Amino acid sequence: MNYLFLIILSLFVVVLIYAFYKRYKIMAGLRNYTESDKLVILTDAIFYKQTKRGVSLVDFWAERCTPCKIQGPIVSQLADEIGDKAKICKFDVKNNPHISKELNIRNVPTIIIFKDGKAIKRFVGVKTKSVLLKAIKEALL
Repeated sequence: MNYLFLIILSLFVVVLIYAFYKRYKIMAGLRNYTESDKLVILTDAIFYKQTKRGVSLVDFWAERCTPCKIQGPIVSQLADEIGDKAKICKFDVKNNPHISKELNIRNVPTIIIFKDGKAIKRFVGVKTKSVLLKAIKEALL
């Protein structure tokens, strides 16, 4: 019985160490990225002016949110790839609470795609670049 307990405990410790290591590797890789020059930083004051024409993808994020730190480089890559066809924007929900409240942003990261000022698609949680690229291309049609 004692051997079985020790084996189970050892497996648990190995899984726990692996999970912490994997999280460390993800977070270490995120420190080295730079934001795209084509990325538009939005505030409460300019939000509607920037999103009223054309297609805009807006990433609603917060500084202390780990999933937001994972989503950030993906959005930045999108801005480099498709920044001339659609606006790729970031919106800090902590520093700009009015628009966040109006759009009912309760979880971050939330990504909303706007077409001519109207929200046409909403994603909650981390999404891959291919999913976001497909949604933008559908909105451009």
